[in-house]
Amino acid sequence: MAKRIHPNAGVFESKEPRLSSGDDRFSTQPLPAEAPVALTVWRKSLLFNCSGFTVFNEKGNLVFRVDKYAKSSNKGEIDLMDAVGNPILTIRRKMLSLGERWQIYDGDEAANPRFSVRKHVSLLQSRSLAHMTPCAPPVPEGKRGVRYEIEGSYANRSCMIYDERRRPMAEIRRKEAVSGAVFGLDVFRLVVQPGFDAALAMAAVILLEEMFGSKSSLIRSRSPNLVAESN
Repeated sequence: MAKRIHPNAGVFESKEPRLSSGDDRFSTQPLPAEAPVALTVWRKSLLFNCSGFTVFNEKGNLVFRVDKYAKSSNKGEIDLMDAVGNPILTIRRKMLSLGERWQIYDGDEAANPRFSVRKHVSLLQSRSLAHMTPCAPPVPEGKRGVRYEIEGSYANRSCMIYDERRRPMAEIRRKEAVSGAVFGLDVFRLVVQPGFDAALAMAAVILLEEMFGSKSSLIRSRSPNLVAESN
């Protein structure tokens, strides 16, 4: 019997409230949720001839999609979409930069990125994987752009996203076995704490796949000289 990963995946329409990136670029106000949001991430697109991700909430409803055609003309660009295909965030690789750097934009915008994400590269053993930094324009008066650190091992699906005060914002963890069914690395949990943007957490997952994922992934265009994860 096949493992049941997507109980309500027959349609893309979801009745759940949209988990979006929000309109306030630098907001740190808590979301109304009183408990962490637990998402199931499947490293597979539901569309034929596509690679990507499919993400469900605890009720089995589709909330996020990444569908990337193998012969897409936008090889350095990844769209994080809602259940019906509306772009929530766009991730673009920054060319001609030192190291591996990406930028996260609201919707399908081509200007004014929200965050810049840089892969951590060090000759020393470290659990740090990537750094997420707010982009210009300057932070509005009375607010500050929050920087985030991603640590752990994506290869083992064991990662944490911390804010500047070392408070855990989101966690990637292996999915627990259910009724004897053991899930591999392609199905895992993303647990998002109240006050943190679930879409931004999923963008971090996409970027970890780009930086440290399997070579067979079709949504990544990697250079052969990139440094591999040391964890």
